[in-house]
Amino acid sequence: MQVKEKILKEVKPINCRHFIDGSYVDSINMKTFDNINPATEEVMGKVAEGGKEEVDLAVAAAKRALKGPWKDFTTQERSAVLRRIGDLILERLEELAALEAMDTGKPYQMALEVDIPRAAYNFHFFADYLTSMGTEAYQQDQTALHYSIRRPVGVVGMINPWNLPMLLLTWKLAPCLAAGNTAVMKPAEWTPMTATVLAEICKEAGVPDGVINLVHGFGPDSAGAAITEHPDVDAVTFTGETKTGTAIMKAAASTLKKLSYELGGKNPNIIFADSDLDEVIDTTLKSSFMNQGEVCLCGSRIYVQRPVYEAFLEKFVARTKELLVGDPFVEGTKVGAVISKEHYERVNGYIELAKEEGGTVLTGGDRPEGHEKGFYIKPTIITGLTRDSRCVREEIFGPVVTVLPFDSEEEVIEQANDTHYGLGTTIWTNDLRRAHRVAHQIEAGIIWVNTWYLRDLRTPFGGMKQSGIGREGGMHSFEFYSELSNITIKL
Repeated sequence: MQVKEKILKEVKPINCRHFIDGSYVDSINMKTFDNINPATEEVMGKVAEGGKEEVDLAVAAAKRALKGPWKDFTTQERSAVLRRIGDLILERLEELAALEAMDTGKPYQMALEVDIPRAAYNFHFFADYLTSMGTEAYQQDQTALHYSIRRPVGVVGMINPWNLPMLLLTWKLAPCLAAGNTAVMKPAEWTPMTATVLAEICKEAGVPDGVINLVHGFGPDSAGAAITEHPDVDAVTFTGETKTGTAIMKAAASTLKKLSYELGGKNPNIIFADSDLDEVIDTTLKSSFMNQGEVCLCGSRIYVQRPVYEAFLEKFVARTKELLVGDPFVEGTKVGAVISKEHYERVNGYIELAKEEGGTVLTGGDRPEGHEKGFYIKPTIITGLTRDSRCVREEIFGPVVTVLPFDSEEEVIEQANDTHYGLGTTIWTNDLRRAHRVAHQIEAGIIWVNTWYLRDLRTPFGGMKQSGIGREGGMHSFEFYSELSNITIKL
């Protein structure tokens, strides 16, 4: 195994400043905080710490830009700018992938093959989609003609998570710009680097000054709160934990902002006895441990029908033990470091709780050998818990899964829906009728059958219950990022 010395030699961590009205700027009070590499626990650089004053400047710039050159861009011109942003992201693929791996602790190869290419595709997709959109028109007999026009919602606040920073920020920013809005972005404090570079890319691609703005900082009582409370922010889109979403909703209530949320998940992975077990395990390794399990769509509650329960566990445990855990820049690494010391302690706390609740750790649950530094946790499989266990019910958001047996279709549907989350579900069966029957009864925003993480960006994405508000993707994104007006002409 060779460390990618070329990448590490050419790509260095960056100090992160705010980007306001087309320029990088320091905080007004020059305050900064450390950016920690979760794989080494070393300080990589400094990040400007913004608050209300910086947010005020960013929002003012975004509001001015709504009336500037940006409002006169034609559909084709906006499309060309979005496509150029995607192209520039791909031109800097290795650099952005390295920065993402340094910030998050995820394997460099995953950032190189998944996160950054998808970030570019988000812009390419909406560049194309923008040019194919139409609006409604209705002729009311010979009395009147009714038609709708779509206009930008205004200044959009974007509060971004730390698990897939570039991918999820661009998933919001691309349709926001496609609809003609301006933006004030706040990346997670733990993962500031790729967002900082993205601002430069957008300017190079031809986005006018003030259209996109970036303020680094923290959430409560800081930059995040200032964005959600600001009277001139017209909409807020947020991806993160449900508790934070509740706080944002309260803060936004006084100005009745539009809200779009993708929140937490505790997603069931349902495996029926008639499924192809080898195919199931290949995908379940990904749906359990991809990105250290720090993906809102991970299937962390695994339900296996009793006739194949033991066979599944034997194969699943053996394959999990083969996953290489460690340095994100080592060839073959499948599981890197979790995001922070705080999160490392939280995930380990749940593993200890599972033992107290009567669970058995079949593999994992500890630090890999040779990694005394870094927030590493081996992929962990736990059995022996009941459906009421906290580790079965609460979102752990790490490389930890619980496996429970079930007997009947009715039983597993009831258990899968017994949660206040409703983001995603995976169903494994070769019975076509069962696939349809079960999928129709599952309470989740996205349901996969015999696959996982497969997306068409035209389709609706979002959660039910406490897993989110609204949908993203294709026209569903434009519904959030625009306002419709109906015009009636009497004939």
